[in-house]
Amino acid sequence: MDPLLNGSYVHYGMGLPTSAYATGAVSTKVYNSNSSDHSADPSSSSSPGAAPNMNILLTIRLLMQGKEVGSIIGKRGDQIKRIREDSGAKINISDGSCPERIVTITGSLATINKAFAMISNKFEEDMRALPNSVPKPPITMRLIVPATQCGSLIGKSGSKIKEIREATGASIQVASEMLPQSTERAVTVSGTADAINLCMGQVCQILLEAPPKGATLPYRPKPTFNSLLVASSAAAAAAAQQQQLAALLQPGLLQQAQLAQLLPPEVGL
Repeated sequence: MDPLLNGSYVHYGMGLPTSAYATGAVSTKVYNSNSSDHSADPSSSSSPGAAPNMNILLTIRLLMQGKEVGSIIGKRGDQIKRIREDSGAKINISDGSCPERIVTITGSLATINKAFAMISNKFEEDMRALPNSVPKPPITMRLIVPATQCGSLIGKSGSKIKEIREATGASIQVASEMLPQSTERAVTVSGTADAINLCMGQVCQILLEAPPKGATLPYRPKPTFNSLLVASSAAAAAAAQQQQLAALLQPGLLQQAQLAQLLPPEVGL
């Protein structure tokens, strides 16, 4: 089964393909029981009851607009390279055919938090660079979370989400409706970079402790009509250029094409 269609997002030694929406899903690291080296195997720990959180991978998907993606990529990709190297997380960005692009971050809880902190701090830096006359709204991140995990984020009668708000100072809201053609919901987090970082740390911990149940149909952004129109126009222009090039290579065809434009439609050559 495709790991993307499995709600547990289990990693079998393979990286996931790749706003900000973030999708949280637990990815359990698989160890080779035949290997003689068990230094990293949580089962070899002297305290079996301890939770091996550092040996569990987590995948967070962020849904960003093009401008946000450009900010974290940086000139010639220098910013995204720095985030990858400093955090140790694997970061992939979907192609640019859609207005919304998915940024997938995979790693341990510590590396995820480090990468997310670098991203939110970069957004806050961009805000500070704006002229004083420009309103500066709070930083907003939208996470994509499997619907089966949203209950754990909300808690009984909203107790957990209220606790997160009070502890971090961030605003966090869980959408009541699923994202189009998926079984995932948007979780919107907004506030200062510090508040968002604290909030995301708690959200990731909850997602780690309460993995999704059953299969998850992931949200995939769709190209807008304008994007399709631009792509169609580009294809038509390319075809016209190819025809002109072929006509130039065969002068007889070029003369026929020019003559055809001068004659009425009912007159054939």
